[in-house]
Amino acid sequence: MIIPPIFRRLRSFVAFEHAIILVQTASIIVTSILLAGCSSYSPMTNVYVLEISYTNSTPSDLSPVVKKLSETLNEYKGASQLEVRVGYFGTCVRRAGVFWFCSADAKGLAQQIGSENDPLNLIGMASKFKDDVLFSGLLLMAVILAFFTCCLLATFPGWHEERDAGTGSEVDVKPFPSRPVLEVSSTSAVVAALLCLVASLWQHVGSVGAATMSETANYGNVKAEIGTSAVVMGWVSFSLMTISAIGVVCIMVSIRVLDRLTDD
Repeated sequence: MIIPPIFRRLRSFVAFEHAIILVQTASIIVTSILLAGCSSYSPMTNVYVLEISYTNSTPSDLSPVVKKLSETLNEYKGASQLEVRVGYFGTCVRRAGVFWFCSADAKGLAQQIGSENDPLNLIGMASKFKDDVLFSGLLLMAVILAFFTCCLLATFPGWHEERDAGTGSEVDVKPFPSRPVLEVSSTSAVVAALLCLVASLWQHVGSVGAATMSETANYGNVKAEIGTSAVVMGWVSFSLMTISAIGVVCIMVSIRVLDRLTDD
């Protein structure tokens, strides 16, 4: 296939660091969506870390004492139908499957719903999980470092034309980037990936533990589900940041190898 000259020239000016910037930008977008989950009534209500709701599925293998406790809680909650979803910066509540109320203030949501519609205080449980278990600082730092990496990669020198001293013809030349800038960008990319890894593990383990505890403590009257979309986004962000970090490290190693070869 014949490639037009303009596309051949454009391809020669697209460098490896541009691909890394695109991948890193994608990781920033995915992480930002994860952080924005449950912050407002929108499709963001589907991006949640943990969902808690009332249910009537009492386990059959309970001891008489535990079964009595389960029946007591079941009578206390009555016919309440409430779903609570938790994100990093917000909580969403839906009563009887109608529509979602979302806010960063869990107390305001509890007052709006009313204690009679939330007898087991699911909103309080969700707020406790958000405040004591979830930690957005690691993801925020990862986003900042990823953006900083993109800015540093954007400073890498591009292709330009120089006249060859031997032949006198114009040739395309791409200088090596600054060594300090390259080292800083590789460090920030690696640290961003590590922070995202810790944050994803923290989110995954914390949500699994909270889901198990909430179901166990309420003896089958509460159902807890882990947000699949949030889990996927967390690990996708880590994967993209890892790919970017490997790419920057490969650039640095390649330049060091070339320097040693030219010195020899």
